[in-house]
Amino acid sequence: MNKTFFCLLLTGLSIQFSLAQRSELSVEKIMKDPSWMGTFPSNVKWGEHGENIYFYYNLQEDPSDSLYKINIKNSDEIVKVHWKDQEEFIPSNAVSNDAKTKKLYVKDGALLLYDVKRRTKQSLLNLGEDINDPQFLADENFISFTLNDNAYVYNFKKGNLRKLTNIKSGSKSSDSETSLSERDQWLEKENLGLLEVVRERKENKEASEAFREMTKNPEPFTFYSGARRVSDITVSPDLKYATFRLITRSDADKTDVPDYVDASGYTVNLPARSKVGSEQTKVELAIYNIEKDTAYLINTENLPGITDLPDYTEDYPDTDWEKEVREVIPSGAYFSKNGEYAVVNVRSHDNKDRWITRLDLESGELKNLDRQRDEAWIAGPGIGYSFGGGTFGWLPDNRHIYFQSEETGYSHLYLLNVENGNKKQLTSGDYEVFDPFLSNNKKYWYLTTSEVHPGERHFYRMPLMGGKMEQLTSMTGNNEVSLSPDEKYMVIQHSYSNKPWELYLKNNSAKGEARQLTSGQSEEFRSYNWRDPQLLQFEAEDGAMVPARLYKPEEGAKNGAAVIFVHGAGYLQNAHKWWSSYFREYMFHNLLTDLGYTVLDIDYRGSAGYGRDWRTGIYRHMGGKDLSDQVDGAEYLMSEHGVNAEKIGIYGGSYGGFITLMALFTEAETFQSGAALRSVTDWAHYNHGYTSNILNEPSKDPIAYKRSSPIYFAEGLEGNLLIAHGMVDVNVHYQDVVRLAQRLIELKKENWEMAVYPVEDHGFVEPTSWMDEYRRILKLFNETLLEQQH
Repeated sequence: MNKTFFCLLLTGLSIQFSLAQRSELSVEKIMKDPSWMGTFPSNVKWGEHGENIYFYYNLQEDPSDSLYKINIKNSDEIVKVHWKDQEEFIPSNAVSNDAKTKKLYVKDGALLLYDVKRRTKQSLLNLGEDINDPQFLADENFISFTLNDNAYVYNFKKGNLRKLTNIKSGSKSSDSETSLSERDQWLEKENLGLLEVVRERKENKEASEAFREMTKNPEPFTFYSGARRVSDITVSPDLKYATFRLITRSDADKTDVPDYVDASGYTVNLPARSKVGSEQTKVELAIYNIEKDTAYLINTENLPGITDLPDYTEDYPDTDWEKEVREVIPSGAYFSKNGEYAVVNVRSHDNKDRWITRLDLESGELKNLDRQRDEAWIAGPGIGYSFGGGTFGWLPDNRHIYFQSEETGYSHLYLLNVENGNKKQLTSGDYEVFDPFLSNNKKYWYLTTSEVHPGERHFYRMPLMGGKMEQLTSMTGNNEVSLSPDEKYMVIQHSYSNKPWELYLKNNSAKGEARQLTSGQSEEFRSYNWRDPQLLQFEAEDGAMVPARLYKPEEGAKNGAAVIFVHGAGYLQNAHKWWSSYFREYMFHNLLTDLGYTVLDIDYRGSAGYGRDWRTGIYRHMGGKDLSDQVDGAEYLMSEHGVNAEKIGIYGGSYGGFITLMALFTEAETFQSGAALRSVTDWAHYNHGYTSNILNEPSKDPIAYKRSSPIYFAEGLEGNLLIAHGMVDVNVHYQDVVRLAQRLIELKKENWEMAVYPVEDHGFVEPTSWMDEYRRILKLFNETLLEQQH
């Protein structure tokens, strides 16, 4: 037999064998409406009195999820909540007093008080306009709230209402006389000289006006906000001060996204966002001294390091960098319960500094208590973003504040004494802390951590001033805990790698088993043996150990091909032990594995869950270590799992689409094919909040943008590329792939195609769109990774 013919025959048989692999799954099945999988609980919360657990669910095949409840004394029954009963609920944003016996909330613009013990509601105020942000003050008979951008206090025992601030928009108008022209001045003078009565009347009028001005009561103080919007008015618990933020919105140009399939039949432009580097919102913090009836801005110019230049400026020696006071974003004031102290969390606009400061309310000066500097950018669990948020507050002693910081490289919980500046770290280790909060009696912390494993989450209790943490959950996976109002019970929203979310009930202790309350999987979903992917680590080129999830086919089904999946969002974790938010992709990976593919899902550099250094590993070079981690993953598959070097594909959406493009354009020797979904193609066209953290601003750090944007590397395309994008994507605009398509056309590239989805935004909604997209992805891999000559 001819040797060449024999090789071709073997190749043909190999292709037939590979394509003969079958799966119980299909793209049509896994990409249809997710209701086929069953119903799973979401938005879990306790009732006011700890008797019922409420959650969204769907037992009756409704068009969307509805509110259901389980009574903990009759936990075998899941009951749908009637909409009339929901009308009587106390809103989740209701504010409790210290003893948690009363709650304030606003409904239909009116202020109401709920007595938890008596289970009674009392209408306190209805002023015909919307009341906002009610708060109990130090004397809990007094309640502060805002109305029309001003602060008020209400004594609900006596029924007294008092306006505390006088803030108005715009500026104080001037009543200065209109100046007369030289000609008109001459005419008036001539006229008054000729007509005595007219002259006398004018003199009398001027004398009367001067007298009234001397004897009238002084005008009350008014703070004019100009064109700035007033927000976050906070009254001190002792009623001496109020603070408020002044927001100046930028006039940056925004990109319109055309909707070609609007119901009107016309093309309608959807307002979207501006691009990175555009003028940003300015935020100022002001103090209203109620006793002195005056207001003034806080001073941020003396913060330590406020004029520091970032290290990246050293890469531009020919630029004349001037040290200037940087723009900052102050939070609102956090007052101690007794009103004696106020602290402000300040972030620099470039997000390289966070200062925790004590505010001198008399002068408006800030005293630095803690400065966190990161040459990349400040972030991490519990640290919040530029406009506030995150873990921050006061202990009941009125001396200590608590917050989270990445000072050690992982986000941990700290206390800081505002009187002497002493700082104490409460948690430590190579793990991260999530969502800490104080117990009702203020003696303990409750918190979630990844101490057991980066891919697990457990719930703990810890003494107020630190000490041994007691682990209260034990089920492997993710345990999202809500405590009952009396803290006697935990309702646990739990999932595992191959098991979607269900509810469990457990006593608030380390002992005892959690009792399952829901079981929502459909028979159709349960009938398939969903894989529990292997959690592993492989070594990257720089020695780092990279976390990943591996899907391995049966030895007899193995086709030698592999697909690497790149999760989106950049800062997100997907190599973990719980049910993935990428559930469609998880099911697709099961399908691929049935067909003989080996699938690797990597938590590359930039992913969440592994501390500061991993988070910032992409600083100033997206498509650097985050891409080399994919290449090293491919090397691992070849060396450890027998994957053929010519049969490796890659795909992902959003950030994953961006990495796919960079892989096909710059690592052609590794990746034969790729599907880039809703991809960023040029980071200079993405938004400011996300991009400027990682790459700084295009006009200031063009090096970072040029080496990070796929459109600059399109000439490197050698493999097979599928581009898929929604045309009404208001996050990553369709314009991104249009520009890239033109670039590929000009480069005369032939081995690419683009699928567009006229009705889809960034996250697809329609099952038909999901099906079409993933049929194309599967076809791409089958045709280019399996049907090739060797």
